[in-house]
Amino acid sequence: MQSINPFTGQIIQEYSEYSSTEVEEIILKVDRAFQSWKLTGFEQRAICMKNLQAKLLEKKEELAGIMVAEMGKVKREAIGEVEKCAWVCTFYAENAVSFLKNESIKTEASESYVSYQPIGTVLAVMPWNFPFWQVFRFLAPALMAGNTGVLKHASNVCGCALAIEQLVAEAGFPDDVFRALLIGSNAVKAVIENPLIKAVTLTGSTPAGKSVAAAAGSVLKKSVLELGGSDPYLILEDADIETAARLCVTSRLLNAGQSCIGAKRFIIIDKVYDQFKAEFVRLMSEATFGDPLDPQTTIGPLARPDLRDELHQQVAKSVEMGATILLGGYIPEGKAPFYPPTVLENVVPGMPAYHEELFGPVAVLFRANSEEEAILMANDTVFGLGAGVFTYNIEKGKALAEKGLEAGCVFVNDFVKSDPRLPFGGIKESGYGRELSVVGIREFVNVKMVVVR
Repeated sequence: MQSINPFTGQIIQEYSEYSSTEVEEIILKVDRAFQSWKLTGFEQRAICMKNLQAKLLEKKEELAGIMVAEMGKVKREAIGEVEKCAWVCTFYAENAVSFLKNESIKTEASESYVSYQPIGTVLAVMPWNFPFWQVFRFLAPALMAGNTGVLKHASNVCGCALAIEQLVAEAGFPDDVFRALLIGSNAVKAVIENPLIKAVTLTGSTPAGKSVAAAAGSVLKKSVLELGGSDPYLILEDADIETAARLCVTSRLLNAGQSCIGAKRFIIIDKVYDQFKAEFVRLMSEATFGDPLDPQTTIGPLARPDLRDELHQQVAKSVEMGATILLGGYIPEGKAPFYPPTVLENVVPGMPAYHEELFGPVAVLFRANSEEEAILMANDTVFGLGAGVFTYNIEKGKALAEKGLEAGCVFVNDFVKSDPRLPFGGIKESGYGRELSVVGIREFVNVKMVVVR
């Protein structure tokens, strides 16, 4: 297993994959830690979690540097990611006790109530694109609920995985409450089948989600999946075009476009199509790619050369089938896997750019003759993670968000983002279950009914 700097192409470090025996020994240790951790009170858990928050902020420059080196994230975005991890730690440290307190229910019994109890060790299978945030939005609620965790991180960000494991230890959590497993994807099924693993959560591609769901289902274990997305954004004729274009470009280029909730498809009412297109293309053209450590860099390289090549093939195939390139659409010179901000139009069903997730800085513009047609186009996808609506008419925007768009997260006059206070997740092939908020912390607990006569 190797960590390779995508900007320089240099090997950062090589790691030996854990043997099946080593994995089993770690899981056994984590289960033993659970037997005592589950008995601790919320106050003690919160002390450790707030220590973890402090460690993240204390070391944010160092941790951001690991992200920049391993997957090419622009440094200012990496620092923001660490700060967001600190936020989720604080949020659950302060709210877990109220989220999981007993809830009385009036029945004929003298007393009846729901109690939320930890279930054990949860396996987290996590991706490389937000190598700290994806982990912490699982880690914070899981540990505050009294569970323990093991992490199978993406193979190209082993340094991030081990750094998180070390942070948890330094924050004062008991030994083995959270451990990283340096294993490949082919070893995940065996971990899920281990009887000491009680549930699994995955953030990643739809094929990976289907594989994990099948493995978990075969042994009747709970799973939560946050998968791919092809988020549509509706630009209505009464939208603030300049604001809409700016926010849409921000969402599309965040993390070099490598985001499941990045804005990807822009469906514009005909009356304002040309105006939006001109502003959107102008803003996309102003973005610069380069050294992710350079403060002037807008977007860094994609995480791996194969990912860049796959993205370009999707663009090239769509162009061969009749799509039009308004900007970008080429592979730059040099060894680093950069891909320029790219805008396509005249994309129709059958093209890769119409049906597939474009995991990089590529945007697709669609012209709609009416709001009804725009909704149909937005929902014409196997995905259902996020969506956006831009309009001055807030009531209309809310109505489209609630009843029109098929997605787990819809934002009106803003781009989709995760927030510890709000439930996050998708429908259709974007997965099931929710992370964050009160909903997320209750995904991996035993909702236990207690009745007293």
